[in-house]
Amino acid sequence: MVKADAYGHGLLPAARALMDVTDGYALVELEGAIALRDQGIGHPILMLEGPYQADELPLFAEFDLTPVLHTMWQVEALVDACLPVRPAVYLKLNTGMNRLGFNEDEFTAALARLAAADCIASVTLMTHFADADEARGIERQLERFRIMAGSRELPVSLANSAALLRFPEAVGDWVRPGIMLYGASPFPAMQSAAELDLQPVMTLESELIAVRELAPGDTVGYGSSFIAEQAMRVGVVACGYADGYPRHAPTGTPVRIAGQLVRTLGRVSMDKICVDLSGLPSKVGVGDTATLWGGVGDMYLAADDVAAAAGTVAYELFCALAARVPVIEVS
Repeated sequence: MVKADAYGHGLLPAARALMDVTDGYALVELEGAIALRDQGIGHPILMLEGPYQADELPLFAEFDLTPVLHTMWQVEALVDACLPVRPAVYLKLNTGMNRLGFNEDEFTAALARLAAADCIASVTLMTHFADADEARGIERQLERFRIMAGSRELPVSLANSAALLRFPEAVGDWVRPGIMLYGASPFPAMQSAAELDLQPVMTLESELIAVRELAPGDTVGYGSSFIAEQAMRVGVVACGYADGYPRHAPTGTPVRIAGQLVRTLGRVSMDKICVDLSGLPSKVGVGDTATLWGGVGDMYLAADDVAAAAGTVAYELFCALAARVPVIEVS
């Protein structure tokens, strides 16, 4: 899965890094798929939401893109397009998530329409699990999928990251790993990335640009939401919500400095975060590296832990990385 600019990691760098270990790519952005082809990538490319407009279908044919069809207008558009090639297609079945996908009667009609038109090369069936990362699991949806598929002997694609790691019965013919590729756990409340042996791909780091000494009663940041109860050292890190750090991260969100976990203080600003340096040696100061998430060794900080403190998920942290943040690729 390389949608959303490879979960914020950069579409082309991620695609190149995965090229020798993947059988194909999946995304939703047509321009991204074309960019992959322009870079000479010949792997199958699955377009997870299919065409958004009928006039995109000639581009699907030109660039050999595999559409996921999830609604009857897409089926009719494909039939009417009279493409110069017979594409492989995926049909998405709605098994309970109730976002995209055919209900049972629609699925039967879609199959019949495609068969009558004789305009496709193959059909793969897919669905998406709503609770693969939750206690409820996939049994309900998997059974629904089996009922809808019936006796049809067609290849299937079922497993996202959570299902791939938890439910071997859902592996099918094609799997769709996403967040696990980027080093975060698909179910952090159950198992951490470290427990799953997932290594971070993205490290967001900055440095301390100022240090202040606070007296009891001094406040920190907008709204004076943090009040010092005792004398303390406060560091200012050059990173804020304009860089993609979550503005709603509260006091106590972890940051790693000098190999030690420290906590944020007060509100996140557009360009700055304040952190508690009270427990660190006095030599720690301006110029020292601050790991906001990612890293290795004693500078490792799980994105899942930052996300949990901020009431969000690692997916959002990665995808929110701002364009102004300098990116250094490390092979």
